[in-house]
Amino acid sequence: MTFYIALFLSSFLLTLLGTRLTILTFRKRIVPIDPLSLRANYKKPPIQGGGIAVVMALIICLLVADINYAIILSMFMLAAISMLGELIDIPLPVRLLVQVLAVLIALNVVAVPVFAGVFPLWMDKAITAVLWVWFINLFNMMDGIDGISPMEMVSIGMGLCIMIAMSGHEFPDPLSTYALIVACAGSAFLWWNWHPAKILLGEVGAVPIGFLLGYLLVLAIGNGYQYAAAILPAYYVSDATITMLRRIVKGKSLRSKNVDYYYLRGLRSGRKQDAVVRYIFGINFLLIFQAIFSVLDPGLAIFYVGLAYASVFMILGFFAHTAHDPNYEPF
Repeated sequence: MTFYIALFLSSFLLTLLGTRLTILTFRKRIVPIDPLSLRANYKKPPIQGGGIAVVMALIICLLVADINYAIILSMFMLAAISMLGELIDIPLPVRLLVQVLAVLIALNVVAVPVFAGVFPLWMDKAITAVLWVWFINLFNMMDGIDGISPMEMVSIGMGLCIMIAMSGHEFPDPLSTYALIVACAGSAFLWWNWHPAKILLGEVGAVPIGFLLGYLLVLAIGNGYQYAAAILPAYYVSDATITMLRRIVKGKSLRSKNVDYYYLRGLRSGRKQDAVVRYIFGINFLLIFQAIFSVLDPGLAIFYVGLAYASVFMILGFFAHTAHDPNYEPF
């Protein structure tokens, strides 16, 4: 157990100190914030691309935890193409091609079909690859306000860890170990990324981290936690997917500025960035409990999945249709 405590503490400290070093190194390289992103009103604009420190800390700790090298290779590929994209204009199809390649490499280490034999193996892997690539991109797109992405890392990582611990299975196992490494790294980055952020995750961090979280969810499904894997990322999946569907229905470009996500609509109603993140964390906290119940009571697992998404839809409607009272903020 001492090994695991040291490993998790290393994930936290490497991210915390690595991010601080990144801030000191790039403090003169500040990119102006796009006003349409609603990430405004900073006394000093935050540094972008801070996710490289998080990714490197994760890679080091995951290697110590003996994760398959294919996952590390995929994370390096995604970090490299994202970093290169900050220097030169890389067409979207090229980025997607690299993401698909990274996912296909990682799928070779997933030993069991994700959809439990419902589809032929080739179709199972194809559907999984499409959903995984979508999760990578939605995680990147949802990183629009301070603290939201590290909060999601903590929520999913801790949710998986607590769920496994309470389900009676061996703990810590590889999945719970990887999950807690991610949660510790997310909590450390949250220190610097909480509003007003000193540094932003950037695509170089969001894309590899989205890939890694997708891998953890695929592992969870392979270990029999398919309903919990559908519940834990429910807020991110719902907000991004519904927003994209609304754009399609309205004939808007899918690549338009990210001003119509529900959490940003909550921000436009007058709420502060940290208040919006607290609301989302509150929902994620509820999702963790629902994921745990889906494991402890498999007979009602479908009910808990429905309840989880109903809870998320309520908070989406709250962001979209309620005005903020500056004299009242429960969080």
